[in-house]
Amino acid sequence: MFLTCMEIVTKELVSWMRGHESSVFSISVHASGKYAITTSSDTAQLWDLDTFQRKRKLNIRQSVGIQKVFFLPLSNTILSCFKDNSIFAWECDTLFCKYQLPAPPESSSILYRVFAVTRDGRILAAGGKSNHLHLWCLEATQLFRIIQMPTKVRAIRHLEFLPDSFDAGSNQVLGVLSQDGILRFVNIQTCKLLFEIGSLDEGISSSVISPHGRYIASVMENGSLNVYSVQALTQEINKPPPPLVKVIEDFPKNKLSSIDLKMKVTSGKVQQPAKSRESKIQTRILKQDLTGNFESKENELSDGLNKKRLQILLKGYGEYPTKYRMFIWRSLLQLPENHTAFSSLIDKGTHVAFLNLQKKYPIKSRKLLRVLQRTLSALAHWSVIFSDTPYLPLLAFPFVKLFQNNQLICFEVVATLIINWCQHWFEYFPNPPINILSMIENVLAFHDKELLQHFIDHDITSQLYAWPLLETVFSEVLTREEWLKLFDNVFSNHPSFLLMTVVAYNVCSRAPLLNCNLKDDFEYFFHHRNNLDISVVIREVYRLLETTPTDIHPDSMLDAFVALTKGQYPVFNQYPKFIVDYQSQERERIRNDELDYLRERQTVEDMQAEVDQQRFEDEAWYQKQELLRKAEETRREMLLREEEKMIQQRQRLAAVKRELKIKEIHLQDAARRRFLKLQQDQREMELRRLDDEIGRKNLTRNQEAVAKEMREDADAYRRKVDLEEHMFHKLIETDQTQNQQTQKVIEENLAKAEQACLNTDWKIETLHKQKCDDLQRNRCYQEVAKLLQENRRKETEVLNAMLEEEAKKWKEAEEKEFYLTSEKKGAALSDASRKWFLNQEISAAVEHAENPCNKEAPRFQNEQVASSCLPRTSQLNDVSEMDPSAPISLNRRTIEWDTTGQNLIKKVRNLRQRLTAQARNRCQTPGLLAT
Repeated sequence: MFLTCMEIVTKELVSWMRGHESSVFSISVHASGKYAITTSSDTAQLWDLDTFQRKRKLNIRQSVGIQKVFFLPLSNTILSCFKDNSIFAWECDTLFCKYQLPAPPESSSILYRVFAVTRDGRILAAGGKSNHLHLWCLEATQLFRIIQMPTKVRAIRHLEFLPDSFDAGSNQVLGVLSQDGILRFVNIQTCKLLFEIGSLDEGISSSVISPHGRYIASVMENGSLNVYSVQALTQEINKPPPPLVKVIEDFPKNKLSSIDLKMKVTSGKVQQPAKSRESKIQTRILKQDLTGNFESKENELSDGLNKKRLQILLKGYGEYPTKYRMFIWRSLLQLPENHTAFSSLIDKGTHVAFLNLQKKYPIKSRKLLRVLQRTLSALAHWSVIFSDTPYLPLLAFPFVKLFQNNQLICFEVVATLIINWCQHWFEYFPNPPINILSMIENVLAFHDKELLQHFIDHDITSQLYAWPLLETVFSEVLTREEWLKLFDNVFSNHPSFLLMTVVAYNVCSRAPLLNCNLKDDFEYFFHHRNNLDISVVIREVYRLLETTPTDIHPDSMLDAFVALTKGQYPVFNQYPKFIVDYQSQERERIRNDELDYLRERQTVEDMQAEVDQQRFEDEAWYQKQELLRKAEETRREMLLREEEKMIQQRQRLAAVKRELKIKEIHLQDAARRRFLKLQQDQREMELRRLDDEIGRKNLTRNQEAVAKEMREDADAYRRKVDLEEHMFHKLIETDQTQNQQTQKVIEENLAKAEQACLNTDWKIETLHKQKCDDLQRNRCYQEVAKLLQENRRKETEVLNAMLEEEAKKWKEAEEKEFYLTSEKKGAALSDASRKWFLNQEISAAVEHAENPCNKEAPRFQNEQVASSCLPRTSQLNDVSEMDPSAPISLNRRTIEWDTTGQNLIKKVRNLRQRLTAQARNRCQTPGLLAT
């Protein structure tokens, strides 16, 4: 987290203040404006507003939170309030713990959340989530009163004392904002409810009281802002106190119980606190002095301080305490703190005479320069003579540097100094105050004639040895501490004290001054610091004040101290008005002449700028036109190139189209050739298939012929064997008469048995061969059937492709056919015959396309014929089982089969020749091929 310090007039960022880790909820500024305390939930930090650097940091335990840390008014005491109800007081400079407030009684203990302090810093009011208020006396560090608010009040959200013009800072009226949104004002002494603002329907969210206690600004819960007049709300506020008699309550020495301290707030009769038997509240009455020896009103200051007592204290210590100096100065000068009047002067802005102040008085600190410029501008707006006073920055600078964080106090201190200690300074304006310098020279002549004669001998006038000290108010020849010590005495005495200080400074420095012989040495002496004790100078001033004769004493020529008026600042016209007016007029005339000259020069410069601008515009226009012309030419060249590219692209596209057309023609021709070749291959495959079938049938026929020859040979062999055996049996029968019959019978039986065995073996062998032939034929038939199926599938695909091609080319074929027909009407009979032949071929093709199965019928019929001509297995079995006595029947079947096979071969050859001729004709006639 960080804080930003802004300049409220120029709204410029002055500095960043970093260091807090959590959000800051409270900021308290010291009365001098030099220090500030920022508070967050975990820490409090002390800042130096001159350098915006962190000076100290208050660290606490994490378990103990911070409620509020703030400066007590008109003192250097810091009050820190924690969440455990502990309250500590610290010294601002050393941060030494001065005291700690004791714990409140247990019966009335509340958790403090809000705090308020009177303007004199003596009474602390604390409240929290309760209807009780605790009033602490910070001087006696004890709780002296507990105020019980009405029962409607359950928690207190804000506390603030109401300032009074006649109470000297000991505020008696406390504003209490409770949880119900009502701000009640209570007299802490009488505990009487004076008045209240806000209501349950229109509650107050937050409220603040003006510094003089005249107005109350409240932010309502509905978002509106209400401003109340305190004087209109009650007539008992701002009444002057009794002039002669004052009752003062002394705080009891013994510790009181919470019952003794508690008082209830009443709206009617004032209820006094109950007195304890053990301790009595002591009172004393100040009686009027019958002799009438009252202190003069001049010695009674607005803040309750006594000027005579302060002067005695000053003479005893030589200076005021540092931590109370600003408060004492403000009291001595009786500053009115006219916020409204000062704001009106500031709102007029920086005076024209000080616009370039930094050129004549370069200051490193921007903040100090802004404050000086604003203070001088306010003085110039207050009185016109200060805009032409050349030494005013030198006069105001030390006070600006001292009160740079409180510009209102700075302005009023300088204004009070001018009205009182700068009397008669402007009567010889714009020259130095000759009358004032004459007073100083007269006093110096009376007290140190030798030194004055030394000045006269070396042509050193009062404008050299007195005026530099006055116009800089000794800021050039004194250190900060010496200067503060001097002005403690200046502000505490008559305005003539400052003039006597000039004489005392010269008298105390007579030894080095008598040794100076050159004018430059004198000038250097009165513009630089010297080895001189300021305490000696101050004692010499007091001696001069007492020993100076009345006729030359400045006291008789200067008026007594007069404070600034409240509300509005007094009119300052103690200067030769005609001279100031003349100078103002001359300055105004010179300023007007200068303004006229500047206007004329500005006009000339504007005209020259316009001419230059026109020339630049013309040159830019011509350059732009040239660029446009070049761009146009470039665009035209680009268009021409684009057109050429388009022409080339069109040419390439036409070439591509031609190539595609050629490729399409080539593809169509290749497809046509592939189709013709496929068709030719299919026809050749069909012919090969038919040839294979014919070969297989011839092979079967040869096998049957061989079998027939074998059977014939076998039969002949059997007949031969039978004949030889018969002849042998006959021979044996001839040789052996008796046994031949028996042997013949045995031989015949043996021959029969052998014959039977041979017949059986031959049948078995024949049957085995037939079975092998049947298996081989079955395999051949299956392979042929697969080939036929594949051929049919391919023919179907070819036919489908032809149908698709026919659908595409049909219209073209019809147009070409119509064209061909119209052109050849008057042709010869050969043309008509050829046309008839073509029509017949087209009709055959269309019929084949519409019913492709018709082409399969002849093939199937031929297959049926061929298959009917082939001998079946059962027939072979029948032939093999036929009796040898029936060979004629077998030969007849063979002859019939041979005749059928020859006819089939002839038909196949004729079909093959016709298909070859048709394919050749189609290759020569594209129209027929497309059809």
